Amino acid sequence: MANVVVVGSQWGDEGKGKIVDWLSQQADVVVRFQGGHNAGHTLVIGNATYKLSLLPSGVVRQSKLSVIGNGVVIDPEALLKEIGQLAAQGVNVTPDNLRIAENAVLILPLYRELEAIRENSSARIGTTKRGIGPAYEDKVGRRAIRFMDLADLPTLGGKIERLLAHHNALRRGNGLAEVDAKDLYNHLAALAPQVLPYMDSVWRLLDAKRREGKRILFEGAQGALLDIDHGTYPYVTSSNTVAAQAATGSGLGPNAIDYVLGITKAYTTRVGEGPFPTDQMHNDIGKALGERGREFGTVTGRARRCGWFDAVLVRQTVSTCGIDGIALTKLDILDGFDEIKVCVGYKLDGRTIDYLPAGEHAQAAVEPIYETIDGWKEPTAGARSWAQLPAQAIKYVRRIEELIGCPVTLLSTSPERDDTILMKNPFET
Repeated sequence: MANVVVVGSQWGDEGKGKIVDWLSQQADVVVRFQGGHNAGHTLVIGNATYKLSLLPSGVVRQSKLSVIGNGVVIDPEALLKEIGQLAAQGVNVTPDNLRIAENAVLILPLYRELEAIRENSSARIGTTKRGIGPAYEDKVGRRAIRFMDLADLPTLGGKIERLLAHHNALRRGNGLAEVDAKDLYNHLAALAPQVLPYMDSVWRLLDAKRREGKRILFEGAQGALLDIDHGTYPYVTSSNTVAAQAATGSGLGPNAIDYVLGITKAYTTRVGEGPFPTDQMHNDIGKALGERGREFGTVTGRARRCGWFDAVLVRQTVSTCGIDGIALTKLDILDGFDEIKVCVGYKLDGRTIDYLPAGEHAQAAVEPIYETIDGWKEPTAGARSWAQLPAQAIKYVRRIEELIGCPVTLLSTSPERDDTILMKNPFET
């Protein structure tokens, strides 16, 4: 039985929700391994639409076990709110179908304040202001409060004091009132009995499931180009989003991963600040892509910047993530264009390059080199077989495969689960 990692191959918002839900029907366990409630997944099942931020997509299928790994940072208030929202839609999340790593770091209210201050300054990078970055900073700084600390309240006070020795100094420097240690303790102590029933030694749980031959689906959040190491730094998230994080962020070894599926939009979008070589947001192309694709963030509602497909970037993430196959989404949004452009290289300082450089200024300076492909007038929307696709749309898909050096193993032609063309099942590798 294969275990599959699903990652976004661009800047996120590639349509992972539908693909993960489609795959979760075949999985026994669905695992989130990085990020926090700054990432959104929209699932459409029958007549119901579910918007998830923190919980794994598998929770909407209550027969599946969902797991939040140690690589995720967890806002306990947001967790309880999301569980409550699903309950209102008839989905019951219980300790029987959701387990949370005991060593996952908690997002505290003071993190949200700190991030909001930064985003309101000249150093803003376009975060969601949900405290994700400061939580990861404290994790690396070895002063974070972890999920398991809620189960040991006699020692929690000392850990809060250690954390506030750092944060209250920051707050004084920013003109904010200091956080009272007792108030923070009481806040966390009140939440503890509501969230602790979900706690588990996730690495042991997943190891046991693997040995039983269960199929495990690892669900990434933000796209690979937001990776703290391999993304468009500093306009990135605060965790590793590449496929290798599935092992680190869950406690399973890398030999537990059998197949990496990269979710790739048939064009390119980005939310927030940062370089975007094929950005078309200031012209009719970008406007048309945004309107047709309903390109607004699930979590923030912010309009996404839209542009042509960038084969250079996707080829790069195929390498950094070890992607075995691509799930190409939103092909139908390109229906009706007279011509479609694909970025096949960059110009930088008078020379041609075939990769995105790591430097911030170089990334902002690259100019796309486009190849123009004829469009198609016949619809691809709702197609469920290659025979239903226009010939020119098939040529577009095949050209993308050539340019990124990776096969398209799954093609999505609408938000509906059944509007999917499958060439290879990742679970059957």
